[in-house]
Amino acid sequence: MLPGLAAAAAARRWSWPSWCRLRLRCWAARGACDRQEWQNLVTVGSFSSMAPCSHPYTCALNQGKLFSTNVQKEGPGSQAMKIEKVPTIDEAAENVGAGIKATLMKQEPLQVRVKAVLKKREYGPKYTQNNFITGVRAINEFCLKSSDLEQLRKIRRRSPHEDTESFTVYLRSDVEAKSLEVWGSPEALAREKRLRKEAEIEYRERLFRNQKILKEYKDFLGNTKPRSRTTSAFLKGPGKVVMVAICINGLNCFFKFLAWVYTGSASMFSEAIHSLSDTCNQGLLALGISKSVQTPDPTHPYGFMNMRYIASLISGVGIFMMGAGLSWYHGIMGLLNPQPMESLLWAYCILAGSLVSEGATLLVAVNELRRSAQAKGMSFYKYVMESRDPSTNVILLEDTAAVLGVTIAATCMGLTSITGNPVYDSLGSLGVGTLLGVVSAFLIYTNTEALLGRSIQAEQVQKLTELLENDPSVRAIHDVKATDLGLGKVRFKAEVDFDGRVVTRSYLEKQDFDQMLQEIQEVKTPEELEIFMLKHGENIIDTLGAEVDRLEKELKKRNPEVRHVDLEIL
Repeated sequence: MLPGLAAAAAARRWSWPSWCRLRLRCWAARGACDRQEWQNLVTVGSFSSMAPCSHPYTCALNQGKLFSTNVQKEGPGSQAMKIEKVPTIDEAAENVGAGIKATLMKQEPLQVRVKAVLKKREYGPKYTQNNFITGVRAINEFCLKSSDLEQLRKIRRRSPHEDTESFTVYLRSDVEAKSLEVWGSPEALAREKRLRKEAEIEYRERLFRNQKILKEYKDFLGNTKPRSRTTSAFLKGPGKVVMVAICINGLNCFFKFLAWVYTGSASMFSEAIHSLSDTCNQGLLALGISKSVQTPDPTHPYGFMNMRYIASLISGVGIFMMGAGLSWYHGIMGLLNPQPMESLLWAYCILAGSLVSEGATLLVAVNELRRSAQAKGMSFYKYVMESRDPSTNVILLEDTAAVLGVTIAATCMGLTSITGNPVYDSLGSLGVGTLLGVVSAFLIYTNTEALLGRSIQAEQVQKLTELLENDPSVRAIHDVKATDLGLGKVRFKAEVDFDGRVVTRSYLEKQDFDQMLQEIQEVKTPEELEIFMLKHGENIIDTLGAEVDRLEKELKKRNPEVRHVDLEIL
């Protein structure tokens, strides 16, 4: 660029000082415009416009006039000299300044957009100012009275319980401030809490003593209360089967022990021990049934339904230790020290009566299991193998083992009476013990599986999953767990991916759009926008909670066996 200017200065016969001043002005003009505009303004050999000089080190230029010659031929052999007036440097600078000013005036003003950012709030590790607490907690934890709560702000919230739609809560910050106002200081409040805790412990001790005295009074004068749930549990279903089995096995145990004392038969002793173990185990089953129907309490929020499985497990262990163990022991002792037996007539009569009674109990258990399996839509074999009704299962297996045990004992005693060899009778005792060991092992395995938390059938899980996935507010279901709690009770848990657009639309359908548009138009500052978003954001979260409650109620309504539903928002 500068060599071109030098050539132009030489062509127009500029002096060296003028050329220096021109060069300084060119450098000043380059700082005012970019390279592209400079190339458009300055051309080699002519200066149509030039930027005014405002550089502090630029010297003032003297006024001068420059002329250049332009020789043109007018005809052959002749030349005419034409003199043109060249503008001065100051005039050229003024022309350039006017041109640059006009160009800058045409450009649009530069607009800078500033992004508004909401300042992040630091809540700290413990923030409870916006927490809600119920009136009961406010009275118990902050030592307030009902009259104190009447002066506080009351907030209606969606109830977590199925029997109520909404309930009243209070802001924790308001309750804390009120408690300090009532008690004066945190130390006084802590002292009052300690005194009330001691009074509560003393009250519970008095209540326990009073309940014990009341129980003794009822036992002395008789209980006139209506029939309880525990009593009604033994009049139908598994409870009825257990009570029938206890009565029959108790009688069988008594008569078998008489026959063993009279005959000295090892097989009869095994059968007597078998009936005794059955009676004791069925007593455990009755205890499990009575505990399983108790009302859930704060310590056991899901109830005591697993007590039936626990009682059945203990029963299986008892059969193994008492029934199988003693039968094996007596059979081995009979093989090592065979003893002659007396007349087996009474033993045969007792075994025949036992076969009839055990068979009747077995039929009662089979009928109850078949009826329960049909109600669940399962086969009899699958219902027994999965131990859906542990108490009846124990009765079924015990009575089956009893019938087979009576058959084994009668066969071995018959062989002994025919051959006169007491070894057959001892082998019968070992056979009964082995049979009881197999039954006890099966009971221990099935009840252990149930106590570990067994899943329900895959078809039933698929049915529950499809019910959720078909809902418009649900996008996907993940990590589905359906656990059998016992007695036909199911606990269902799943992580649900909700469609936020559907939930938001459900909230908007209940709003006044004109009022909402007016609120939006009134938003002018970031603070007003924050207030608007916090208000409707909290309402949308409440709507999401209502959607969760609706899905839980729908699951329980269509599947009565589902008692506990836990839907986690993904």
